Amino acid sequence: MKLRVMLADDHEMIREGLRLLVNSQADMETVGEAENGRKAVALAQELRPDVIVMDVSMPELNGLEATKRLRTLCPDSKILSLTRHTERAYLHQLLEAGASGYLLKQSASQELLRAIRAVAAGQKYLDPAMTEHLVENAVSRRTARGAPADTDLSKREQEVLRLIAWGYSNKEIAARLELSVKTVEAHKANAMRRLNIHSRIDIVRYALLQGWLREQ
Repeated sequence: MKLRVMLADDHEMIREGLRLLVNSQADMETVGEAENGRKAVALAQELRPDVIVMDVSMPELNGLEATKRLRTLCPDSKILSLTRHTERAYLHQLLEAGASGYLLKQSASQELLRAIRAVAAGQKYLDPAMTEHLVENAVSRRTARGAPADTDLSKREQEVLRLIAWGYSNKEIAARLELSVKTVEAHKANAMRRLNIHSRIDIVRYALLQGWLREQ
């Protein structure tokens, strides 16, 4: 069965290029297109695509707000943010909003295909150009506050953080690891305290340092 991909971008030429690229693959097809965020939200509810390639800068409703709405309205559709912005602030906001991937428009076409397949498989995907900046920033922040290079996380705490970084909920993690939800929450809290981190985005940053988000 082919991956059903929806495209949301306000530039027709970009949508056409994306459509041709997606439809050239044996394992995916374009099922719909939207030229603004409001239409993207409405069309996604109708089509229920596997992956939504979402431009960040669109009229009527931007990609960030559209992503926030679709996380609730279409929780099974994975959202891949597509943008020219390399600022970390954009990445952090979109991940918090529920995007599963972040890809730069200036990247090679093969990166888009790789990203679509990754998020469709339930993985997180970050553009390689962004990964380097994030890792450097995370290392600098940890060094500045005197955090040790290595931590004493238990194997189970590492497993829990890894799955959180991949986007699984506490309930899903509990089922995968055959633990109770309370135990998962305890491992998460202990690990975050040891690492001196305070949010899901901090967990994603830590996962980047460990190379977890680039696994296939």
